[in-house]
Amino acid sequence: MKRNFLFLFAMVTIIASSSAFTSRRLMFRISRNYVSAATHKLSYHLNKNGQLFRHASKSTSDCSPMLFSSSSFEMTANEIQMKDDALKMINASIRAVDPYAAIKRKMVMCKEGDTLETLVVEVDNDDGAEQIKYNMSKYDRIRVLSVGKASAAMALAAGEIISSCGKQLDGVAIIKDDHATTEEIELLKEKYNIVVRPAAHPVPDARSVAGSNEILQLAKTSDSRTLVVACISGGGSALFCSPREPLTLDDLMQTNSALLASGMPIEKMNVIRKRLENGKGGKLAAAAFPATVLTLVLSDIIGDPIDLIASGPTVPDDGSGWDDACRLVQEYGLEADGEYALPDTVLNLLRLGKEGQLEDTPKSSHPAFCDSPPLCQTVLVGNNRAAVMAAANQADQLGYNPIVLGTRIDGEASVVAGTYVAMAEMLSQQREHHGVGSYQIAGLPTALIAGGETVVTIPAECNGKGGRNQELALSAAIKLKEIGLRDVVIASCGTDGTDGPTDAAGAIVDGASVDRIEQTNTGRCAHDAMKNHDAYHFFHDVNADYRSHHLIQTGPTGTNVADVMITLVK
Repeated sequence: MKRNFLFLFAMVTIIASSSAFTSRRLMFRISRNYVSAATHKLSYHLNKNGQLFRHASKSTSDCSPMLFSSSSFEMTANEIQMKDDALKMINASIRAVDPYAAIKRKMVMCKEGDTLETLVVEVDNDDGAEQIKYNMSKYDRIRVLSVGKASAAMALAAGEIISSCGKQLDGVAIIKDDHATTEEIELLKEKYNIVVRPAAHPVPDARSVAGSNEILQLAKTSDSRTLVVACISGGGSALFCSPREPLTLDDLMQTNSALLASGMPIEKMNVIRKRLENGKGGKLAAAAFPATVLTLVLSDIIGDPIDLIASGPTVPDDGSGWDDACRLVQEYGLEADGEYALPDTVLNLLRLGKEGQLEDTPKSSHPAFCDSPPLCQTVLVGNNRAAVMAAANQADQLGYNPIVLGTRIDGEASVVAGTYVAMAEMLSQQREHHGVGSYQIAGLPTALIAGGETVVTIPAECNGKGGRNQELALSAAIKLKEIGLRDVVIASCGTDGTDGPTDAAGAIVDGASVDRIEQTNTGRCAHDAMKNHDAYHFFHDVNADYRSHHLIQTGPTGTNVADVMITLVK
């Protein structure tokens, strides 16, 4: 049965696709109730409704006034329950990828005899778990260099573990604004001598450059008796930003804005970013040579490509070159006369690199990477799969038949939404046994759970506000309405608590969401919102009661492993 379902999903995706911690103050807002996690204990408390949500957007259909009875767009009892259940699943998924706990699970300081201390790091691979051991007597100083949305929590865990050896400890953590608590910032500085540098995301600012240059300077002043612990998480590409001469911050800001607007997947963006900056694509490890570098990675990219997460600052860049970056410029309309033109200075630098006039990123032949045993080693501490499996486990506990669709879901958000609705429609036919016979793809109630990261291609003049998760939910809501499908709930949520330039992590919808919003908010039109990529404003309603909330608002979670998407059918 499950094989039939997975085959169906693969076929629909092939046809439809257009391309291919939790902070210890995690909060899920529902109406005026809050769900919080106590510091360090990771204890979560749901109110009686068990969730939180809101959203806004616009699309492209006729929204002429119509008369409805109030019952025609009220949530059914099943939809109310499924909304609560979906939020519990999202809560479980975020808790599972708490970066603080993840590092604590992977790394420990062990004492051998009376004096010898060894840092032991567990590595998962295809052959099972292995261990990397660092004899601390070989080092006089340990430096924690942390970048990304989860950098404060990761640095804190690393500091707690490493400080027990009594070595000199210092470091810098660059975080996205509001992604660390006051207590975390103070503890890092006062107890572990690690300073926190807030900066902008997704478009870098002057603070990003200052913090990045501070990290690079610490790396350059490290020696063979220094152990550098690099903590890397999603968002690091924008936060760790030091322009390569002759580029300026303004050049990089314009470049990031153009890359985001083009709809280019993050892994392809990073191929270009690596060549424009001083720390990406293995350059941080090269700057730290001959120091030993241990990199702990929380992955936010489909498939966990270590060289692309935060643009791979501590791993060799064997998978891309100047030619690849220039090819992407042509493919996504980034040339001088393209729709998303990059600055002339950036295009000129890429041209010079392609012509062989500029040095490329360090490869495996660089001495930082080719020694035996290697000076630089990388350990994956968390990823999207862990979040998805936690959601599936929660679904099972709630009585659903969970089906994990995979963790490589990508493509245009609106197209992916159509795939989920199509599968929900097929599942719903089991209620009356229409058209499915003995070929049921899963038993009801069903929870379809997936992970990945979709994209939204935005026209140059678009002024809408939203994010990929909100757009996916809005598109799904429109499609559910069009086919009249009820007792289905679809949610899409960013595990970092942020979806686009909004205060929402994503959104949750059902078959009557569009009617409820349009009939209770004069002037809102789902099709217009979709057309203008304005999902946030369509869903947003501060005065709505709990059942009418569509936006998922968690606040910054302190982690980042891409998105989790849930489709529930009863």
